[in-house]
Amino acid sequence: MRLPVLFACAVALGGCSVDIGGFSFTQDSSGTRTSSASARASTQEAMLTADGGCEADVSLDPSTRPLPKEIALGVTECELVKLKGARPTDVLIGESGKGQREVQVLYSEPGGREIYMFTDNRLSRIVKPGQGEG
Repeated sequence: MRLPVLFACAVALGGCSVDIGGFSFTQDSSGTRTSSASARASTQEAMLTADGGCEADVSLDPSTRPLPKEIALGVTECELVKLKGARPTDVLIGESGKGQREVQVLYSEPGGREIYMFTDNRLSRIVKPGQGEG
């Protein structure tokens, strides 16, 4: 009985995100200090920000899948960064004439620049030095 209810909630909340924030006051011998914390959970897959970080650390997306074994067409922006093991050299985020999110992720590698092109958070093209488009 619980599974259909959870599934219905997941479908109803598709594309939603929740931001939680708060603060607290603590007092010790040096006086009162204020601390704050925030967390973000989303029902959408995490996407890259302009600085090369992932937008959400926690994904509640029911279609979340394990990390792919290799970089291939169809991986997400954040999966690419995890597979590469380092933040990209540069990230360009824009929108196509059709209203789709388009992202170009640049990595400067010893053999030259690698460019990974995404449309709506899915790898659609790879350009590597000497190989052309993949």
